[in-house]
Amino acid sequence: MSFIKTALFYMVGSAIGGPIGGLLAAIVGSHMTANRSSGRRAFSSNEQQQTAFFAALFACLAKLAKADGHISEEEIEKIDFYMRERFKFSTEQREFAIKVFNHAKNDAVAYEDYAKQLAALLGSNKNSLVMFYELLFELAMADGILDSNEEKLLRKTTGIFGIDSGLFDGFKKQFADNNPNPYVVLGVDKSMSFSEIKKIYQRKRREFHPDSLVAKGLPDELLQKAQDKFIAIQEAYKLIEQNQATNNG
Repeated sequence: MSFIKTALFYMVGSAIGGPIGGLLAAIVGSHMTANRSSGRRAFSSNEQQQTAFFAALFACLAKLAKADGHISEEEIEKIDFYMRERFKFSTEQREFAIKVFNHAKNDAVAYEDYAKQLAALLGSNKNSLVMFYELLFELAMADGILDSNEEKLLRKTTGIFGIDSGLFDGFKKQFADNNPNPYVVLGVDKSMSFSEIKKIYQRKRREFHPDSLVAKGLPDELLQKAQDKFIAIQEAYKLIEQNQATNNG
């Protein structure tokens, strides 16, 4: 499914509204007249969510990248990596994402406003919001430094998204360490019993299974990210399980 075509036709059919709708109107508005006669169809709520998700994603990425006053080469490279490797964007999709990023980095809308509307649109899919938050954190840490303004926005985001505030410290440790601690990746503590850790692993394995996330509205373009997350959870548990066996041996 091309979220760009969804953006064009959904904007014609019914405005998304809010800052995301305004952003899409600015980006695709020049194409609306040309496409108005090509026909309309009713898009599913899933397709509408995907449109909003990617518009908000690149808007928030732009705002976060510029939070410290400038966008670094490392951040530009990370955005390019997202488009090329994480999302496998076509040429058309890449051009659209770049237009969204470039417009949002200089518009008057606050980061929090884009984030709040995204949270409202995807509020029933908290695990997708967690993945979204992880992408933001990865960008912020691209240059190896978490700027105070970036930290402020990322701390605010857990509240806006309604996700665990402890994710901030977890992701900070994860992205600051070239060899991530499996306990941090899984979101557990060494002081927990192995049975407690196993229960958390089993829950996260269900919640972050790619099929489960897609069924709840995860955009097709984020499937690779979902698979990477799922593998990381499995590998972290495997290491903890091996450590447990060694300690008890």
